[in-house]
Amino acid sequence: MLQIQQNSQFIKQIAQQFGFDYCGIAKAVKLDDDARRLEQWLLKGMNGKMGYMENHFDLRIDPQKLVPGAKSVITLLMNYYPSNWQEDGTPNISKYAWGKDYHEVIRRKLHFVIESLKPQLGNFAARGFVDSAPVLERSWALRSGLGWLGKNGNLINKEQGSFFFIATIIVDLELFYDDPIAKDYCGTCTKCIDNCPTDAIQENKVVDGSKCISYFTIELKDALIPQAMKGKFQNWLFGCDVCQDVCPWNRFSQPHREEAFAPIPEILHLKKDDWTQLTEEAFREIFKESPLKRAKYSGIQRNLQFISFDPID
Repeated sequence: MLQIQQNSQFIKQIAQQFGFDYCGIAKAVKLDDDARRLEQWLLKGMNGKMGYMENHFDLRIDPQKLVPGAKSVITLLMNYYPSNWQEDGTPNISKYAWGKDYHEVIRRKLHFVIESLKPQLGNFAARGFVDSAPVLERSWALRSGLGWLGKNGNLINKEQGSFFFIATIIVDLELFYDDPIAKDYCGTCTKCIDNCPTDAIQENKVVDGSKCISYFTIELKDALIPQAMKGKFQNWLFGCDVCQDVCPWNRFSQPHREEAFAPIPEILHLKKDDWTQLTEEAFREIFKESPLKRAKYSGIQRNLQFISFDPID
């Protein structure tokens, strides 16, 4: 037992060395309750046209199908809260997308974490995931005691709020497991629900993804955004942070220390007219390492047209 505790502490030390702010560990079990909730969410069509969320259902709920013999799930949080801000008159872009694509940044860090553990822990099976594989990262973060589930569906950490990327490492090592947070610290607060521009946040901590501004501006690939949403986007060009910005727990957010997440200057300074005049070639060059490339040039221009007559907050 002592060795298991020492190994678990060593993992957390290594994670911190590579820039992760928090690390928690949970026992690798089948997520039966989460499976039922996900199934109901999908049956209600709350994934919109995000068909990929219906794929690999069995992999999402059973870590042993991703790593045979899996015994532990390590969850890592990396802060992305900025110290700079967008200028007045610029279209709003979600803070997670201000710097380089977090998938690439964190994927490399996960590789280094795993390789750095092997000299002490020996050869073990491990796979790292960051938001691009069939893993319920938020569920594992909750089980690892890294926060509680907010009414906006985000993991909220009591010390620093919710502006975190979540990454996961599944291993076939037996480790010391952290306790989940038993209390819901949201209390009676409903600011996220009350302030959601498209009424996407429902009761019981359910978010209708098909109504979220992030869905329309990033995930939806249609040539046009439904006219029923006109005037509701509050100048959001890519993503939406409203439910996090109004959350009282994010008053504790602190600027990140990751150089790769430093804002691309154009995100902070380009006004609507500048975005309109931006060529596809310039877009590809400026945002070649940015999450904005996911929407592609055509998607950004579509979004820009849709919010072009909305008032600027």
